[in-house]
Amino acid sequence: MIRTRVLVGTGLAFAAAGLLVGDQWFAPWFPALFACLMLVGVVATRELVGLFPPAFRPSTPLVIFAVCLTLAANWYAVVQAHAASALPSAASPWEPVLFAFVGTVVAAVLIEMARYRGPGSVVPRLGLFAFAVAYLGLLGSFLAQIRWVDADVHRTGVVLALTIFVPKFGDVGAFFAGTFFGRHKMTPLLSPKKTWEGFAGGLLAAVLVAVGVGVATPAFRGGWVEAAAFGLAVGIAGVLGDLAESLVKRDGGSKDAAATIPGFGGLLDVIDSILFAAPVVYLWFRS
Repeated sequence: MIRTRVLVGTGLAFAAAGLLVGDQWFAPWFPALFACLMLVGVVATRELVGLFPPAFRPSTPLVIFAVCLTLAANWYAVVQAHAASALPSAASPWEPVLFAFVGTVVAAVLIEMARYRGPGSVVPRLGLFAFAVAYLGLLGSFLAQIRWVDADVHRTGVVLALTIFVPKFGDVGAFFAGTFFGRHKMTPLLSPKKTWEGFAGGLLAAVLVAVGVGVATPAFRGGWVEAAAFGLAVGIAGVLGDLAESLVKRDGGSKDAAATIPGFGGLLDVIDSILFAAPVVYLWFRS
């Protein structure tokens, strides 16, 4: 189990590094990031919808369309700036994203109105639809917006790398610390294998990675102190993201979101901590 997680995790890390480095040549379009988010929009959405109770499960194709549209809306400003014909300008980069989110929710309501046959399932189904689009579409949009949080494409590449590697190395640190030193259960119902020792090891790993990046690059203007505080904040956000997905899985009666990635489960199990870390990173560097 440990060997599989290490091998697969190393492969994913190299793939992420290649994405971050190679995508810089195609700024401001960042096609590799777009493709990755579309992959999340299709695969992770299928996994998430599959965890919902069948009686209240929204249409999978409809949710996939809504998530992908919300994620793709992050590129509206780029298209508008390079379009041969004038497109309506957005007041902020988030305006098209919110418009896509609200538009898909309204569309889902209209579809339910047209298909209504009796009481009992419409409101829960709409609630799960909105949750899925917000969870993967809106939270995932922070990953896209981080790419334009600064005019320096190399700096935004470092920031996006921090968004990915700080919470994921926190996961790795928590896994090993919990495996070898874990004694005290942290959340017995949500995630039985998590321990407070693992939590501490994960935060330490997140802080060390952030400080290491801060020493190697000028990402943090406040030096190693800011880097350590950043690592702590993002590490905690990553843990909360992991527990949030565990909440959905436990409520759906599943151990893993899927069996797509050996040693990890599904794609949703890989990105859960990143989804909660992304807004923290965005707000940190935006401010």
